[in-house]
Amino acid sequence: MFALYGEFLRVSQRASIHVKVLNRLGLHARPAMSLVDAASACKSTILIRKGGQEVDGKSIMQVLMLGAIKGAELEIIAEGADAEAAVKTLSELFQSRFGED
Repeated sequence: MFALYGEFLRVSQRASIHVKVLNRLGLHARPAMSLVDAASACKSTILIRKGGQEVDGKSIMQVLMLGAIKGAELEIIAEGADAEAAVKTLSELFQSRFGED
């Protein structure tokens, strides 16, 4: 028999989704800031992947460095307690074209 002492083991949750940049001007400063603001509100770690490049979704500079133009395909990866809710919230921004167009 095993006894568990101290802290409980926390199992990290992970979720990901593929999105496409739909707005005409791509992921420029305003939509990138909306994305970073939404990601920063999440408890999970947020990564955004484009091809072989992976950046911190909570960093405006890193998100802008992706250079994601209209039609670019990205993967959003969340790891943490609210991972599923995080990818859902962030994917909805892409679906709404960040309120543009």
